[in-house]
Amino acid sequence: MRLIDTHTHIDFPDFDADRTEVLARSRELGVERLVVLGVHQANWQRVWQLVQSDKHLYAALGLHPVYLAQHQKHHLQELREWLERLQGHPQLCAVGEIGLDYFIDELDPQAQQTWFEAQLQLALEFDLPALIHVRRAHAATIATLKRIKPLRGGIIHAFAGSYEEAREYIKLGFKLGLGGAPTWPQALRMHRVLPRLPLEAIVLETDSPDMPPAMYPQQRNSPEHLPEICGALAKHFNISAEQLALMSSANAEAVFGWSN
Repeated sequence: MRLIDTHTHIDFPDFDADRTEVLARSRELGVERLVVLGVHQANWQRVWQLVQSDKHLYAALGLHPVYLAQHQKHHLQELREWLERLQGHPQLCAVGEIGLDYFIDELDPQAQQTWFEAQLQLALEFDLPALIHVRRAHAATIATLKRIKPLRGGIIHAFAGSYEEAREYIKLGFKLGLGGAPTWPQALRMHRVLPRLPLEAIVLETDSPDMPPAMYPQQRNSPEHLPEICGALAKHFNISAEQLALMSSANAEAVFGWSN
């Protein structure tokens, strides 16, 4: 089984004590490639240095809505400069993590919208996919993507919307990222939605160290858990784990423009 983890934060301090070992164990379990996402200006260098230490890692750089208070106007120009400097580098794979978060009340929606649109424009300008965070903001996200759509699409991270919302994202050229959340017994809506989703739209992720699957409650999530997440999700699609791994990896490669 070969897998691609399309969304990790393995640069976070949670992994400082054993990052090398985690990556080695993940690879032994079949997780061949991992995407590491930048979330604010201060961690882009850390992300890039980590990626440069391992040819199986790929970087996405962005300004995450949850870190809104840390973003400064000049950070957008700095992001542009990073993308210019790294343009064409095989280990730069996307703009992200960007998006909208209406779950946290203190995050100003209009300010988020401004940052989101500016970064979608960068994805367009540099011909990169966008890796998008959406919490309780599907309508606004879909409306924005209809106006500003990266030509290479991207991934809706940790998709937890309705079937109708899934169809809108798919029509816009986006894949749906699935990870630990739908493995929980209480994720009843997603359990109804999953069997209706086309396999051609699915990619797998962990969001390590966050969003652990039901098999590892209240633990640090890890790319090592992706095979078990794949197995749990495959049951909802009524296919084997190997089939889901094969399809999701092919979908991820298509998003990022990777060859086998």
